[in-house]
Amino acid sequence: MTAYFAAATVLIAALAPLIVFSARAAAEDGLVALNLGGTIATLVFLVLAEATERQPFFDLAVVSAVLSFAGGLAYARFLERWL
Repeated sequence: MTAYFAAATVLIAALAPLIVFSARAAAEDGLVALNLGGTIATLVFLVLAEATERQPFFDLAVVSAVLSFAGGLAYARFLERWL
């Protein structure tokens, strides 16, 4: 196990509290957890790309970064209409 795989494991473990928090918190606070989870997921993809030395994981990280930002904006838009 390399240091990159260990870092990916720690980052994936950091997603668990966000999932629990977003399930129990208010919708506005869930938006913060959603954005932080997208950032952590992007970092996981970058670390895995470096660990495996595969180019498609870098592309996946770039797509994840863009879509997590767009998803956060869409969630905020629907949250605005709902509340």
